[in-house]
Amino acid sequence: MKYYTARLSNGIRFVHMPTNRPVSHLGVIVNTGSRDELEQESGIAHYIEHILFKGTKNRKAYHILSRMEDVGGEIDAYTTKEDTVIYTSFLENYYERAADLLSDILFNSVFPEKEIIKEKEVIYDEIVSYLDSPSEQIYDDFENNIYRGHTLGRNILGDKKSLFRFTKKDVQDFMARTYNTDQMVICSIGRLSMDKAEKIIQKYFSFVKENKRNWYRKAFTNYQDFNKIEKKDTHQAHCILGNIAYSSFDDKGKYLILLNNLLGGPGLNSRLNLLLREKYAWVYNIESNYARYSDTGVWSVYFGSDKENYEKVLTALQKELQNMADINLGPRQLEKAKQQIIGQMALSSENNQEMLLGMGKNYLLYNHIDSFEEIKEKVYSISVDDIRLTSQEIFNPKKLSSIIFI
Repeated sequence: MKYYTARLSNGIRFVHMPTNRPVSHLGVIVNTGSRDELEQESGIAHYIEHILFKGTKNRKAYHILSRMEDVGGEIDAYTTKEDTVIYTSFLENYYERAADLLSDILFNSVFPEKEIIKEKEVIYDEIVSYLDSPSEQIYDDFENNIYRGHTLGRNILGDKKSLFRFTKKDVQDFMARTYNTDQMVICSIGRLSMDKAEKIIQKYFSFVKENKRNWYRKAFTNYQDFNKIEKKDTHQAHCILGNIAYSSFDDKGKYLILLNNLLGGPGLNSRLNLLLREKYAWVYNIESNYARYSDTGVWSVYFGSDKENYEKVLTALQKELQNMADINLGPRQLEKAKQQIIGQMALSSENNQEMLLGMGKNYLLYNHIDSFEEIKEKVYSISVDDIRLTSQEIFNPKKLSSIIFI
């Protein structure tokens, strides 16, 4: 993977990876999300992601949506607790069209009153739909309790009360405060040279006035374990068990990434899937996840099971976690785990859209993107002791928290 970088005079960074494929991808990642909202702004970062598409100085909502789709392209966006991302995929000859559109959406949106009122109803339906899905809701409830009293604990969607209170001025104030040029990365993959790509990016993004960030995120420091059972009108029991974990800047994160993949990653041969689904057939779905933020992280295992089985699943899960902490992996097991995650990364790199977003996020955080060889070297440097010590720290039963919907 060969990539090139540049920085515009206003502080916006640009990273481009040439490819030999006819489909190009272009995105903008802004280092702002729901954790950056003030108390009265809960849900506004996600709300803005929606209404950026509702009209600019140059285009109405229909023309924004049609601009790329008329030529067979796609445009999409999403919001996380720390990022807002807009990206588009298209045939290579429409690269300038894509750059023009993304710039227009980000810097020329006018937020028509009629459209932003209408979009509140759309997002409210999204909130209701989410509340109807316990397997999704439990993740947010878990993080809300993990990060209790901190903005990281907030639901990204917000709530009805805050949503219907937002005004156009609230939107403009949030963007003026958080859409800082030194916190933006434009990421690009396409069959064109860096010189040509950079000229196009300069044309459509260099006019933006420099707006450096002059504030810092409040770090999370006050984790307290908890165990909660909530009565829900559901057919299944849903459970999450987990702990606070390493941040995006903690070198120990690479140990947990490998450990998480071995334990309950996407492979059907994960230890938890083989034990609790294939051996005992107690669950339909079990998975472990590791979410990293700039100052903290959270690791968790989720499963859904029949209500009469959830206690057995929880006991078996806790026993497996204890085994990981007490018993060293054999050298052959560790080698297999390394080969698996490297293979998964290689397959993922075949998806250029996924590559775009990962490349942009890494450049945003670290101002650097590891090559595949550098990634392999980091994976192969992990030792048996690294895995055991990480297991002991993260799977410590005195620090584990849980939520059960039953």
